[in-house]
Amino acid sequence: MSRADISAEPLIALVAGEASGDNLGAALIAAIRERLPGARFIGVPGPRMREAGCEALAASDELALMGLAEILRHLPRLLRLRGRLIKELTARRPAVFVGIDAPEFNLGVARRLKRMGVPTVQYVSPQVWAWRQGRVRGIAESCDRILCLLPFEPEFYARHGVTARFVGHPLADQFPLQADRSAARAALGYDESDQIVALLPGSR
Repeated sequence: MSRADISAEPLIALVAGEASGDNLGAALIAAIRERLPGARFIGVPGPRMREAGCEALAASDELALMGLAEILRHLPRLLRLRGRLIKELTARRPAVFVGIDAPEFNLGVARRLKRMGVPTVQYVSPQVWAWRQGRVRGIAESCDRILCLLPFEPEFYARHGVTARFVGHPLADQFPLQADRSAARAALGYDESDQIVALLPGSR
């Protein structure tokens, strides 16, 4: 779908699954508003997306589950939520659907909407290049385009006939390419001679 296909006041559906998706979604809303000031947003936002003007059909913390046991315990509720969301989006017919991360939830929504002719985008690629590559087929059936955070991902998708584009991560714009070590130490209250150990836990 080209920009020429989009009205001046499109209704854009967004679903973010956790805090990181909320940050990406808020930045995406701001970027779209620069080009399309009249754009309207609905979906499953976090607090930052709501502040940016996204109308909430449900809260993103309803999707923020970790671990197989927790997902299984809440599976009936998640399926009801997805069904309710699909029904609402079917009625309101957005110009495009953007699932932000949370592929286990978003791809199911995208698949249904794509069958109805709604253009669908997955923002943040599932790590299919690392494991369970067979999922690419399901992604192709669900999404018209993948927006990738990692530069090698579009080439992987191209080999499987899936349209993908590298967009980078918005956080990269907030940090200088060359770090000022002295300024960082001073800001943290460390002397130049102090030894520093960084503990960097993953998102889980």
